[in-house]
Amino acid sequence: MPNSTRSDGDTWTITTSVGFTALLVAAARAVETERPDALAQDPYARVFLEAAGDPRAVALADAGNGAGNPMAATRHLGVRTRYFDDFTRDAVAAGIQQVVILAAGLDSRAHRLDLPTGTIVYELDQPEVLTFKQEALATHGTTPAAGLRHVPVDLRNDWPAALRSAGFDGAMPTAWLVEGLLPYLPAAAQSLLFERIVALSAPGSRVAVEGQVGPLDLDGFRAITEKYSREGNPLGDFDVTALFVADEDRADPAEFLVAQGWTVTRAGNPVELGRSYGVRDTVPADAELLSGAIGYFTAALHD
Repeated sequence: MPNSTRSDGDTWTITTSVGFTALLVAAARAVETERPDALAQDPYARVFLEAAGDPRAVALADAGNGAGNPMAATRHLGVRTRYFDDFTRDAVAAGIQQVVILAAGLDSRAHRLDLPTGTIVYELDQPEVLTFKQEALATHGTTPAAGLRHVPVDLRNDWPAALRSAGFDGAMPTAWLVEGLLPYLPAAAQSLLFERIVALSAPGSRVAVEGQVGPLDLDGFRAITEKYSREGNPLGDFDVTALFVADEDRADPAEFLVAQGWTVTRAGNPVELGRSYGVRDTVPADAELLSGAIGYFTAALHD
C-alpha cells in the first residue's frame, strides 16, 4: 500500500505519498477521457499508468464508472481539468507566453493542448516525479507542443530561484496554475506561495486556483470515500485525506490577491462549476455540503 504518512521535508516518488495522488488523478483523467461526454481529453493519462505499473491505479482506470470504483463517485476531477484547460487556452490566446504549473505532477498540458509557438511551460515538482514523467513520455515517443522546461524543486524550498535559473522572465506576463496543491500545504506555506506568485508577476499576469473557502472536514471526506469504496476497491485502505493539512486559520488567497491589486473572478465550488459545464453529477449528493469548502477562481493583474 502506498505510504500516506507526512513529515517535515518528506519526499516521494510517483507511487508513494503525495506522488501517488498524481497517479490517481491520471487515472481519473483516463476515466474522463473515455466518457462519451468527456469534458477533457488526456491521451497520455494511460501512458503514465502503464509506465508506473501500479496495479491499483490501472485497476481504477479500468473500472471506469463501474460500481465500487471511487472514481465513479465523482466527476470533479474532470470538471477541474476542463477549468484549468480553459484558463490556459484563454491566457495564451491573450498573448501570455509563460505558463507556470506549480506541483505539476502528471500534468500533460504542454503536450496535449495546442499552444502557440513561443509558449514556454515551466513544470515544478519533486525531481523523481518529473523524471518519471519525462521518461514515460519519451518512451511513448511524444514531444511537447510547447517549449517545456522541468524545474525539479520542492515547493517548500526556494522555488522562485530555481524557476529563474530555468529561464523564467519576471518582466513577462505569466499564467500560473495552482491545481490540486493547496490541501497539501500548511496555512503559512500557502500564504508564502501566493506572496511569491505576486512578487514574480508582471502586469498582465493571470492565475487559476483551486482553493479553500473554509476548513476541510477531513472526517466527512473520509466517510464519503469509505462509502463509495466498496469491497474490491483496488485502493484498499489508502487514505488520501491523511495527506491533507486542515488548518482552520487558512487565509483565502482570493482576498489576498484582491488586496494586492488583482481582479478576481470566482467560479464557485465543484458543484457550481460542474453545472456551468452542464454536469449534474460532479459529486454525490451527500458530498455537496463538503465540497462547498472548495472554491475555484481566476485572478488577473491588469496593466
